[in-house]
Amino acid sequence: MNAHVDVLVAGGGGFIGGHLVADLLAQGKTVRSVDVKPLDEWYQVHPDAENVVGDLSLLEEAEKATRGAREVYMLAADMGGMGFIENNKALCMLTVLTSTHMLQAAQKYDVERYFYSSSACVYAADKQTDPSVTALKESDAYPAMPEDGYGWEKLFTERMARHFREDFGLQTRVARYHNVYGPEGTWTGGREKAPAAVCRKIAEAVISGKHELEIWGDGEQTRSFMYIDDCVKGSQMILGSDHLEPINLGSAELVTINQLYSIVEDIAGIKCERKYDLSAPQGVRGRNSDNTEIKRVFDWEPSISLADGLAKTYAWVYDQVKRAQG
Repeated sequence: MNAHVDVLVAGGGGFIGGHLVADLLAQGKTVRSVDVKPLDEWYQVHPDAENVVGDLSLLEEAEKATRGAREVYMLAADMGGMGFIENNKALCMLTVLTSTHMLQAAQKYDVERYFYSSSACVYAADKQTDPSVTALKESDAYPAMPEDGYGWEKLFTERMARHFREDFGLQTRVARYHNVYGPEGTWTGGREKAPAAVCRKIAEAVISGKHELEIWGDGEQTRSFMYIDDCVKGSQMILGSDHLEPINLGSAELVTINQLYSIVEDIAGIKCERKYDLSAPQGVRGRNSDNTEIKRVFDWEPSISLADGLAKTYAWVYDQVKRAQG
């Protein structure tokens, strides 16, 4: 490995990590990108980065990856969409090994700034039971009742990052991501999130001519979705700031899942018959990001509309579906 790099992106072979590495390289920074997946399974491989395959859940590997890095973005996690999260709680919680060892490595090698990507899944479930949900503000994470498995790991690591800052002086910053989507991500296989799954189903309907869709739940559950470019910009802004507490990073544009399907149908130029699977995983009833704090602190919030972001995402997913079908 290079003796020194400006930035380490842990989880650089993932969806968000790949986009972040691209943006950092475009700024002229030296980047080490590390992921547990074999290189041919990375979503994006950037030749100008130092690309390393390593298991960061092992302390030795975490230390090797972190040595010589000035800043760290800790995005590495075993996760996926709601279907994966609800059925793999132990795997999600085992990410605590990666989270812990990366903090220890950053402390050991005097990393200047450390970013941790938390999640809206840390928020108390009893505040997410209504589709007409009141947007979640940062204080709603306590009293703690997060998403079982994945949410508990995220909330625990938030606290650990806080105490590494307080006890050891490691400059940790935490953002709570709300449903990030865009091209160059998971679109099939069970780990994909709702926007990619919707784009895939509609692309398949267009290509096959069978205009039928299966929707998980009744489609009236609500969410907000943040386009990847806003996520990359916001993450760097938060890391470089003096804001110490976890902060929401998400769009405040709330839609039902039915509306999400309708937007993509309009993009594709079709209408589909909908069948609802009420037994499928569907997560909390309603979730939205309260952006009061990020607007107050940074005078900024994600601005790419859902329709614009989905148009780019659908075009990319359509190409993947077409290619996969030969």
